[in-house]
Amino acid sequence: MGFGRAKQRGPTRVLAIASAGGHWQQLMALRPSFANCEVMFATTLKGLPEEFDAAPAVIIPECNRNSAWRIPWTAAVLLVTMLRFRPDIVISTGALPGVVALAVGKGLRRKTIWVDSLANAEEMSMSGRLAKRVADLWLSQWPHVAEAEGSDYLGAIL
Repeated sequence: MGFGRAKQRGPTRVLAIASAGGHWQQLMALRPSFANCEVMFATTLKGLPEEFDAAPAVIIPECNRNSAWRIPWTAAVLLVTMLRFRPDIVISTGALPGVVALAVGKGLRRKTIWVDSLANAEEMSMSGRLAKRVADLWLSQWPHVAEAEGSDYLGAIL
């Protein structure tokens, strides 16, 4: 799919984003995949990046289906973050703030990756179904869910 950056431009820049909790835990488990990249982490809970030694990092506003009115603010913060950091790839393990990040990234013509949560063993999450529209690579961590939903399966994180 060609997610790499041209060599003369330096390392691939990755914006790795996840909401607090299990989504963040799974994103942290993906860190070895970013070993040769310049990474900016984003999450919704202050103190979380420091707890996991994830730097540099930015805290973004939380939004969910019960606070959909916050989506524009979350998108605005993500847009400013992306204009400053200029990622080549935006990757998320969930939830709704990750979908918003992928949508903003897609609007900026960045490559986007969604990795649905391991907890969704029977069907794609609600956020995952939304992410399908903006993800260049749309992944489930369960082969039977991937087959049923039409997503890709490259293995499980945990």
